[in-house]
Amino acid sequence: MAHFFESLVDQKIREALERGEFDNLPGSGKPLPGHGDDYDEDWYVKELVDREKLAAVILPATLMLRRDIEDLPERLARTRSEPEVRRMVAELNERIADNHRGLLSGPPTLIKRLDTEAIVREWSRR
Repeated sequence: MAHFFESLVDQKIREALERGEFDNLPGSGKPLPGHGDDYDEDWYVKELVDREKLAAVILPATLMLRRDIEDLPERLARTRSEPEVRRMVAELNERIADNHRGLLSGPPTLIKRLDTEAIVREWSRR
């Protein structure tokens, strides 16, 4: 005859289950975020940065530049004037030039200058 030993932790969990404390938890029945994606060993840091809005504090300047370039289409969609579009692209191109001169902190990254005229044409087409 096997003897069942229930640890204190197991007992507390069982009692909480019996009281229904785990019923209707947020996210219940939904897949875990990132399920099926390739494993990223930095997943926790990336989620922390997103959740706590820490990007400006944590990311080196070269990586912030890359992120700002990736976010440019979304920012342009909210922009209403061509001079503002040109100002945004000029500011990014200045930071890209600083990157090329080695003036930005962070890992080296190869980024080509943005084509202002092509971006303005695409913005005005939309």
